[in-house]
Amino acid sequence: MSQEAFADKCGLDRTYISGIERGVRNPTLEVINVIANGLQIELKDLFDFSAEQKS
Repeated sequence: MSQEAFADKCGLDRTYISGIERGVRNPTLEVINVIANGLQIELKDLFDFSAEQKS
């Protein structure tokens, strides 16, 4: 999915999504929740690091 399609799905501006990806924008928890909804996952899943593989 393109940034533009994802931004439209979330109701956010494409440049804002781009800024988040590049680390130049700091989204609020509310925006992170909107992104989680766009990904069709729960907010807590974005902060669950227990499933990461250990090196």
